[in-house]
Amino acid sequence: MSKVLRKPAEFRQACEDARAVRRRVGLVPTMGALHHGHFSLIDEAKSRADFIALTLFVNPLQFAPGEDLKRYPRTFESDLAGCRERGVDVVFAPEPGAMYSPEFQTEVSVKGISEPLEGGFRPSHFDGVTTVVTKLFNLAGPCVAMFGRKDYQQWKVLARMALDLDMPIEVVGCPIIREADGLALSSRNRYLSASDRKRALGIVSGLRRAFDAWEQGEREPDALRSLAEEPVRGAFDRLDYVAAVDPETLAAPSPSPCRILIAVAAHLGTTRLIDNVVLGEDTCP
Repeated sequence: MSKVLRKPAEFRQACEDARAVRRRVGLVPTMGALHHGHFSLIDEAKSRADFIALTLFVNPLQFAPGEDLKRYPRTFESDLAGCRERGVDVVFAPEPGAMYSPEFQTEVSVKGISEPLEGGFRPSHFDGVTTVVTKLFNLAGPCVAMFGRKDYQQWKVLARMALDLDMPIEVVGCPIIREADGLALSSRNRYLSASDRKRALGIVSGLRRAFDAWEQGEREPDALRSLAEEPVRGAFDRLDYVAAVDPETLAAPSPSPCRILIAVAAHLGTTRLIDNVVLGEDTCP
């Protein structure tokens, strides 16, 4: 039975109590609206730790004005049921006021790796992510933390933050979980109409084209990017970016790369979807 905690001090104490009896804490930070992608993070945490703490918190700091904070899906009861079915020990579900007092004045910012891709289109987003995750890391204490690689840049930013600040946290990037037709699982998929759900497969087609070309020997980043971009541009209403970058730095890849990250962000109506594949590492989307 997953224990629900609302107060930060209670969550900290639960994690400290677990370590006191030599249990390793596995942390799964989420914004709720859980799906099988999130459940795969729980499974990975259970393979690495024996006390599983999942957080449910729609973090207002990472939403810019005009984004979908108010309509972001909130499905607490079904989320809690899923956690209990999978043996999560503690669910930390604070109210915003418990995380950010009226006097809250601190911001955590990671430079460099946060600036391209998402950083170019959502300039305040990663400061909100790194600030809330710093709080969660501080509350959980030494642990192994799971993040999905669909949010590839987020994973890399948080790993950089933990490394730079000497946090006693192992940050793990877990594989993207996809539906049968290849669409990456996302809480925002539920926004899509039936017709838009079909159009969303343009992002999968683009990634697959780049993957196939890589498998056939193509190594030119611009050529791979162009192959990925064409189906996305044809299916989506608006394209933020299709990029071919180094998977570690998110900068331009070397002339003869052994791996390339193809990352995409595009809009169907008011719904923004992201996806990626690491050529030379991942299997076909």
